[in-house]
Amino acid sequence: MKLLKCTAAALVLLLAASACGTKPGTAGDGALTPVSICLEWTPNTNHTGLYAAQALGYFQEAGLEVSIVQPPEDGASALCAAGRAELAITAQDTLAAALAREEPLEITAVAAILQHDTSGILSRAGEGMGSPKGLEGRTYSTYNGLIELAMMEQVVTAAGGDFSKVNLVPYTINDEAGALREGLTDAIWVYYGWGGVSAEQAGVETDFFYFKDIDPVFDFYTPIIVANHTFLAQQPETARAFLAAAAKGYAYAIEHPEEAAQMLIEGDSTGSLSGSEELVTASQKWIAGQYQAEAEQWGYIDPARWNAFYQWLNENKLVEQAIAENAGFTNDYLPQ
Repeated sequence: MKLLKCTAAALVLLLAASACGTKPGTAGDGALTPVSICLEWTPNTNHTGLYAAQALGYFQEAGLEVSIVQPPEDGASALCAAGRAELAITAQDTLAAALAREEPLEITAVAAILQHDTSGILSRAGEGMGSPKGLEGRTYSTYNGLIELAMMEQVVTAAGGDFSKVNLVPYTINDEAGALREGLTDAIWVYYGWGGVSAEQAGVETDFFYFKDIDPVFDFYTPIIVANHTFLAQQPETARAFLAAAAKGYAYAIEHPEEAAQMLIEGDSTGSLSGSEELVTASQKWIAGQYQAEAEQWGYIDPARWNAFYQWLNENKLVEQAIAENAGFTNDYLPQ
């Protein structure tokens, strides 16, 4: 899925919406409070609960007029930190760079969309790469990210392998399943709910391992919803109303994956899901069990898991400066 830039018109509307009103939409005049959330990618099944909440009127019932917008070139977090979107979607590993600086970005994680990290390494079945050690002598398509490569080295080493023996090539892949089938690469980092399910749909037999299964420290939160600090300070009840409606949307997507998938497809204004209806439905059925998993409520962020990952970043000097314990997240705006 390719990142799409916000159009100038969309940004104008977004700025106008952000400037409107500071009171919750349930005020006596009956006006809806405008709230915008910027996605991190084009619409996909991570976002289904938002589209379901929109389609089913949950946001409107909460007194909100919600705009779901695409990210600009510098990303959703930057847009949110600048106050041009009240909320945005990112991931805990990506958020680290925004926190580990002299002047952290003015955003805080307020909900986890999925309870566990569903990413791992996808490879062709039966070639020994179901274990990280099996990547020795094989080609891995890398994003060349600092955290990514450190995680890869740790899991390969933990499995008794030598990471220096893994052949690293730049990630230039649009179709993960096709790339594996054609031998363009041997191993790819994917989120199973999309990349793994896509391979299943394409009939490509694969092996897969989760990072979190190799080392629990990698069971961090991705994706997450972050909110602008000024928005949280000035409109706390609006933030709570948004998350309560979003929680209802995700609850619906858990119980009705096929119907929710259709809402996502119909709500996608980018056209990126056109022609992928079967994949979207299959992905939705798989990911429905991941939104809340074993947690008591959707959106909850476990402080121990959140802190463990950032402590690992600190210890391995993967951030410019250490991230303090309990920095960057709160559960205070989730439904009580």
